[in-house]
Amino acid sequence: MMRLAILGSTRGTNMDAIVEAIKQGQLAATIEIVLSDRSTAYILERARSYGLRSEFVNSDGLSRESYDLKMSDILTECHVDLIVLVGYMRILSSAFVERWKNKIINVHPSLLPAHAGKMDMDVHKAVLQEGDKETGCSVHYVIEQVDAGPVIIQKKCPVLTLDSPQNLKDRVQKLEGIALIEAIAKIS
Repeated sequence: MMRLAILGSTRGTNMDAIVEAIKQGQLAATIEIVLSDRSTAYILERARSYGLRSEFVNSDGLSRESYDLKMSDILTECHVDLIVLVGYMRILSSAFVERWKNKIINVHPSLLPAHAGKMDMDVHKAVLQEGDKETGCSVHYVIEQVDAGPVIIQKKCPVLTLDSPQNLKDRVQKLEGIALIEAIAKIS
């Protein structure tokens, strides 16, 4: 049984797919804790609605390294096997990445290495501006360099003539949950 931690800064939409996959027996895993760097992040509310342990970890007055050490202590206490970044908007420190080497995965809303380093709607705008014919998402291991870790799985969809950044985001986001489940299953 894989023990997961989820780190998120936003709505946590992709967490729903993971919770459902666990409930339906598709994933032999438990979500031990959901952590956020934003007290108002909807992912915390979403976690509570599932009865999951969730915590806001305040970064006020802390360096990135000190904050990540605080996070790491919580994750160690929870005995997590894998950290899943779901819309986590902080760049992790080198020490954190090294401490949890090969135990942190992220989902990125592009077919990496395309549009690496861009976030959220900026990715979908770039896809349209560059005239990409195909887009999707990538689940990758987190390394020190942003969006540069080894890709575990990618899911693709076509870019349509009338796509806007928002409907492209909606279509890609549906693939993200599927990709995360497959990646976690593959790792376990």
